Amino acid sequence: MAKLSNDELLDAFKEMTLIELSEFVKQFEDVFQVTAAAPVAVAAVGAAPAVEEKEEQSEFDVILEGDGGKKIQVIKVVRELTGLGLKEAKDLVEAAPKAVLEKANKENADKAKAKLEAEGAKVTLK
Repeated sequence: MAKLSNDELLDAFKEMTLIELSEFVKQFEDVFQVTAAAPVAVAAVGAAPAVEEKEEQSEFDVILEGDGGKKIQVIKVVRELTGLGLKEAKDLVEAAPKAVLEKANKENADKAKAKLEAEGAKVTLK
């Protein structure tokens, strides 16, 4: 039997019906012990994490919603987190809801939120 070129094989496949082609693929898989669907599944699995990575937020704003009745303690924490002076920190706390930190990474945003909440402040991350 003469060896067929890729073009000749493709021409032969073009003449087959979908049912004939499907049966050929099944027979090919049985004879060579391979699965034609595996590369497609791997490609689909490989693409999924990229979507998840896009959805994951990397920068957060720490928003002070209120001082929780402990204004002085919250002002101290705001000064510690931001390096603001006493007047600026007081104005920020009184102007709540207001961003204390902007575009902070996840770790720093969580630490800031924990410190503020420990003093009774209401905080959200956005």
